[in-house]
Amino acid sequence: MPDAMRIDAHQHFWRYRPDTHAWIDDSMIALRRDFLPAGLQPLLRAAGFDGCIAVQAQQDVAETEWLLGLASQHPFICGVVGWVDLRAPDVRDRLSRLAAHPGLRGIRHVVQDEPDGFMLRADFQRGVAALAEFDLAYDILIYARQLPEALRLVAAFPGQRFVVDHIAKPDIRAGAIDSWRTGITALARHDNVCYKLSGMVTEADWGAWTPAALEPYIDVAIDAFGPERLMIGSDWPVCTLAGTYERVIAAAAERVETRLPHGVGDVFGGNAARFYRLP
Repeated sequence: MPDAMRIDAHQHFWRYRPDTHAWIDDSMIALRRDFLPAGLQPLLRAAGFDGCIAVQAQQDVAETEWLLGLASQHPFICGVVGWVDLRAPDVRDRLSRLAAHPGLRGIRHVVQDEPDGFMLRADFQRGVAALAEFDLAYDILIYARQLPEALRLVAAFPGQRFVVDHIAKPDIRAGAIDSWRTGITALARHDNVCYKLSGMVTEADWGAWTPAALEPYIDVAIDAFGPERLMIGSDWPVCTLAGTYERVIAAAAERVETRLPHGVGDVFGGNAARFYRLP
């Protein structure tokens, strides 16, 4: 896949069901409906993207299989980051079944909802160790307070490709940055770790954020990871809680274009294509 291809490195699809999408609480009523490829494709096109990476939203193999089916039907879905229970004793068999589909490019677990110490569990790390056999990346979804634990995880697997989703969710609304910066800077010293400029607007004040409020966080990411390990992701449709697709992408794009004028092509697609080893 040529580096010139522009890729939204992080978004979601779902058919909404109250029982399986309980995380969509009363503050997120606008998300209580279906979000499908037909709704995203025109937004991608208008923003100049050629394709996207679809990421799991449920801890459910059936959802991963459904996403892989969507990728087969819609070529603009360049890859899928799915879910499998990495703690399962037969995790290799489970990964083998899913990885038989060429669209599977990575695995994610919603660690932000797990108790402290989850990433250091022997059974979880056994599952992470199995990913290399299938050439799969791992997306790290955490809150900022979990960064020290994530640092120990990536140090334990120097040959595994990791990417941090949603800039590790600092409390942008409160302006919290110091301890998060320390954690991010330490994580970036491991060259097997990449970083997604995604999910920022929903950590800010949904109704009052400005691009200026995001800039200090984007600058930390740029300084830590540089143009070779950053990716742009919309987090659609979750991002629509705080702004339109166009506005969310533009807020990150403007800062990247200012700080990394010669790295825009990498951040907007080349890095995602290489990281997820898109065919």
